[in-house]
Amino acid sequence: MTVVSNQNNTPETVEMTEQQLSELLQIRRDKLAALCEAGQNPFEITKFDVTAYSADIRREFEEKEAAYIAENGAPEEGQGIELPEPIEVSVAGRMMSRRIMGKASFLDLMDTTGRIQVYVSRGDVGDEVYAGFKKWDIGDIIGLTGWVFRTKMGEISIHTTSITLLSKSLRPLPEKYHGLKDTDTRFRQRYLDLIVNPEVKRNFVIRSRFIKYMREYLDNRNYIEVETPVLNTIAGGASARPFITHHNTLNLDMYMRIATELPLKRLIVGGMDRVYEIGRIFRNEGMDPKHNPEFTTVELYEAYADFHDMMDIAEGILSGAAKEILGTYEVEWLGEKINLAPGWRRLTMVEAVREYVGIDFDAISDDAEAVAAAEAIGVELADAAEKTWGNALYACFDQRVEEKLIQPTFITMYPVEVSPLTKKSPVDPRLTERFELFVCHSELANAYSELNDPLDQRERFMKQVEQRERGDDETEMLDEDFLTALEYGMPPTGGMGMGIDRCVMLLTGADTIREVICFPTMKPEK
Repeated sequence: MTVVSNQNNTPETVEMTEQQLSELLQIRRDKLAALCEAGQNPFEITKFDVTAYSADIRREFEEKEAAYIAENGAPEEGQGIELPEPIEVSVAGRMMSRRIMGKASFLDLMDTTGRIQVYVSRGDVGDEVYAGFKKWDIGDIIGLTGWVFRTKMGEISIHTTSITLLSKSLRPLPEKYHGLKDTDTRFRQRYLDLIVNPEVKRNFVIRSRFIKYMREYLDNRNYIEVETPVLNTIAGGASARPFITHHNTLNLDMYMRIATELPLKRLIVGGMDRVYEIGRIFRNEGMDPKHNPEFTTVELYEAYADFHDMMDIAEGILSGAAKEILGTYEVEWLGEKINLAPGWRRLTMVEAVREYVGIDFDAISDDAEAVAAAEAIGVELADAAEKTWGNALYACFDQRVEEKLIQPTFITMYPVEVSPLTKKSPVDPRLTERFELFVCHSELANAYSELNDPLDQRERFMKQVEQRERGDDETEMLDEDFLTALEYGMPPTGGMGMGIDRCVMLLTGADTIREVICFPTMKPEK
């Protein structure tokens, strides 16, 4: 389906064959050729002075109109309003519709802030310009000057005094009435999605404001924003399968980073006590509504802090951003009403499993008993080497509890087996001082009291190496330089990683990560 215009330039919905589309494309190219032959090539224009945008125009006119009516009274019914001191504007944008009525026309102009109606008459712009204007197409980008008024129908509009074609659209837009609904096309051609469905821009505006708020939040706490390498000789800092590339000059395979953790901790060792990085992460994994192979995170590390401090920061960023950007703590996401007001619940993993599953791992000390308790409720553990108390606890949480966490909840004290970079609990060495933040059964943040014992760290790395040798290519690689850094001494440190894409999904109510990434990864078209 697409749209064509009849001689009055009103939209008509038609079935579009490949031949018809080809003919439309040729017609538009012929129009461009005619413009060039007449010395009016729009692509030679390099600048147009824009003084106002549609949303600002509406707001300013309504304010001055209200003041005018308060002083002079409302106009008679059916009469438009022209202010005694007209608001003169110069605007530019895309022509989305047009209604030609002989010597005058109305068009709908879309700019970066919205849409506004424009009135164009032959008497104002001249015969030659008006004749050319009638040959322009829906989708063309135009610039115009004029003054603002309210029509008899009550719509704020621009009365044009001059109009210019700034860029020729050589392809027809998708038909008006049904819009662009196919999600594959929307995500693959985001530019077209934004033109036809301008409401999707809201997600990206909120994303930008969220990142800005996060930066201000951390900067105000004396954090320093830094940058770390995207290409590394070791893929470390997370359990994930990396993308591999090759450096020709060095004749060396390299990995695109799967986390920024280890370089940032090196900076803590070097005496930069509060650091963070907002950046892209790359993981060679599957794609689903919550996962994209490249995604954005913030990782932050603070010397002399622990995972409790990181919980406070995570809560402060998300609840504060919701109030600042949305004006409320109440959001709807994945069919649930979520309350982001401060005071989020904090549960240890043992407490969560006890509450939601009914197994008390505090009362179990034996690996075999723990595994038996997990398997008795249908929880699966990978292999014999994985059948420990800690893995049984984590498997119960992962397979039976996570899906039940709707309101913001911090799950703390993770087993050491699944936390190779985390400091052990001084109370129970089977557990670590780690939390993950869950909202609507989705993980949004992961944080530790960072492991700073180089001997313990080496031992845990070696266990990861053993898992890798058994075929698990998502486990940590041994990073000797990081161990060397730890041997120089790293202070007690709290660290956190937060998924920005999922946070934006929460704030916008998006049900897929592709709605909050401008250009998500897509399988190439044939």
